[in-house]
Amino acid sequence: MSDPILIAKDLKKSYGNLEAVKGVSFSVLRGEIFSLLGPNGAGKTTTISMLSTLFPPTSGDAEIGGHSVTKNPMAVKRLIGIVPQDLALYHSLNALQNLEFWGHMYGMSGKALKTRIAEVLEQVSLADRAKDAIEKYSGGMKRRLNIAVGLLHKPQLVFMDEPTVGIDPQSRRSILDMVLDLQKQGMTVLYTTHYMEEAAELSDRVGIIDHGKLIALGTQKELTKLVGEQETLRLHFGEDQSAEKLAPLFRGLEGVLLATALDHQVMLSVTEAEDVLPGAVAAASKAGVRIRSIDIEEPNLESVFLHLTGRALRD
Repeated sequence: MSDPILIAKDLKKSYGNLEAVKGVSFSVLRGEIFSLLGPNGAGKTTTISMLSTLFPPTSGDAEIGGHSVTKNPMAVKRLIGIVPQDLALYHSLNALQNLEFWGHMYGMSGKALKTRIAEVLEQVSLADRAKDAIEKYSGGMKRRLNIAVGLLHKPQLVFMDEPTVGIDPQSRRSILDMVLDLQKQGMTVLYTTHYMEEAAELSDRVGIIDHGKLIALGTQKELTKLVGEQETLRLHFGEDQSAEKLAPLFRGLEGVLLATALDHQVMLSVTEAEDVLPGAVAAASKAGVRIRSIDIEEPNLESVFLHLTGRALRD
């Protein structure tokens, strides 16, 4: 994992007056799992779409395997696999027929195609369901077949755009294990997600993206250093409580650097959680609010995002 397979250079994409991606630059090393982490609408899918030559950047460029995505897109397409967020499957066909279709689109045929189809079906644990119509598949099975399509032609670099959205925990676990296995096989993966825990588990390096800008990049250890010695005090309230209305109760408490709301929780960035905790409990009690549970967390990718943007990752 030394030389880059992908180098993005000041990629920008605008739709009229809307700037979806605002000058993104990064590299992906051969053999690594690189994650783009950010909330919905941050520019992750637009970035992937430019890198995979789906549509051209407004300005900037990228090289994959030494080939420009703007000047030599066909050479780029031969090196990459794409697992889009929207399923690229024909639901009236079965898994085998879908893979045959996409194999022909990749220029594959004959015994080589049949052998490879058998391999990827085994890889995504669908060999025993190969002749079942896709419309009978669960959401997790469809996601796994979507991955099989992207791997069919043995790409050097595979783009995986939010591959676990909307599926059950067991299927999600299966996909995460699959991604780690792809790396063991020598494949490079560019993975996008808004789940902090996925990026933390999978990634050699993480690029944090927000509002079309790459705001931080590095290993998890390097990124958490940006937060310093801060901890996160997570206060859980009942579903009948508005965290947005409760967050101001804790702003101004000694040791509280930032208070932000997420779902029915208030997250406090603090210098020392144990010192802040009594004051936080007292503030809630004074306001007549019940704290249902409290978690103290060491710096992680979510606290990095909170530190950099002033809001929670899923806001």
